[in-house]
This record gives sequence, structure tokens and C-alpha cells, in this order.
Amino acid sequence: MNVANLQLEGLLMAVASVNNLLVQKGLLTVDDVDLALRRAEAGLTSDERLHEDMSPANRDAVCFPIRLLRMANNAQGETTVPSFSELTRLVGSTKRPYNDQM
Repeated sequence: MNVANLQLEGLLMAVASVNNLLVQKGLLTVDDVDLALRRAEAGLTSDERLHEDMSPANRDAVCFPIRLLRMANNAQGETTVPSFSELTRLVGSTKRPYNDQM
């Protein structure tokens, strides 16, 4: 595996843990975090560059970190975040095709 991928995995899990802590401390709600992440994804997917210059696989790659963080946020437990492998399975199982793939 590419070292950069491992670094991104660590970074994503760190952000997921911080999001979890913000919710547990009552500073944000699960819904607040989800809304912020949905807005980030909407901003990316509305970018013309994503539709004109990127393949569907590359679009998924760009959106993957946000989708993983949303899954971590929505699946968080009292004090824990699901594992990276579990989150990647969840992201894959909820992926829908883009309009240009139908």
C-alpha cells in the first residue's frame, strides 16, 4: 500500500475521533457535523471540474474522505468510532451512481 494512503487513513480516523469528541462534549451534535460534511460534499460535487474532467471513479475518490467521515459520525458509539475497514465497507455499500452513470 502507498504510504500516502496510510497517512490519509490515519488523518481520516483522527478527524473522525475529533468529531466524535466534539459531539460527546456537547459542542456539536451529530446533525451539526453531518450538515457540515454534506455541505462540503455538495460543494465538491457541484464543481464543474468534477463532472467534466474526472471519471466517476475519480469523483468517488475525491468524495471518499467526506463520505467516510459522515459514516463515522453517524455510526459513532458512546466513545468510539468504527474501524477504518468497517467505515470503508459502509461507504461502499451506500454509494449511488452519478447522473451521468445512469
